[in-house]
Amino acid sequence: MELRDTEEGVRVPLLVQPGASADRLCGEHGGRLKITVAAPPEKGKANKAVRRLLASKLHVSQSRVRILSGHNSRRKEVLIERVRPAALDAIIG
Repeated sequence: MELRDTEEGVRVPLLVQPGASADRLCGEHGGRLKITVAAPPEKGKANKAVRRLLASKLHVSQSRVRILSGHNSRRKEVLIERVRPAALDAIIG
């Protein structure tokens, strides 16, 4: 998975599965971090769940997790501000 370290933080490619049984990080899938969320893919609910899950796992506020692209897609790119790739590696395993 290609995490990109930038001045702002780390950019992470995601593959999101909305409507799942639970919110969780599933590891790498096709070069992206796979995330499942229970929220449905309507009215931004799944996007909010993605931001909430990542913020919770990394112990940062949700305002530091921004969806950069893929707002209406399962394939997204997020920026997690003021976080280094090592922090993500630690929670992914």
